[in-house]
Amino acid sequence: MPKEPQDRLELLQGTLDMLILRTLLFGPAHGHQIAKHIQRTTDEVLQVEHGSLYPALHRLERKGWIAAKWEAAGKDLKREFKYYRLTAAGKRQLLAEESKWKQLTGAIARIMWPVEEQ
Repeated sequence: MPKEPQDRLELLQGTLDMLILRTLLFGPAHGHQIAKHIQRTTDEVLQVEHGSLYPALHRLERKGWIAAKWEAAGKDLKREFKYYRLTAAGKRQLLAEESKWKQLTGAIARIMWPVEEQ
């Protein structure tokens, strides 16, 4: 069941880029597949709107972290989708982003749930 607008979580700046790179680690995908993967994997908590997704994809492509190619849509040779794939630079960036994410979430967790000193 989709979340109500007031129940939706806002992503921290840069988090969407990391989620897109992580999704493409599994292989090439078009924009709708990427958005659906993020939505399904997060049990519908994160829903990426096209107005956020496509600017992010274009930004990642400009940075050289992903590459795009138009391909026929399966058996329907009259339709094409733009498939995105992770580049070697994108894989390196993903590792860097994962490291920063672990640091950030660890720091926030220490503030939210401090360990009692003895």
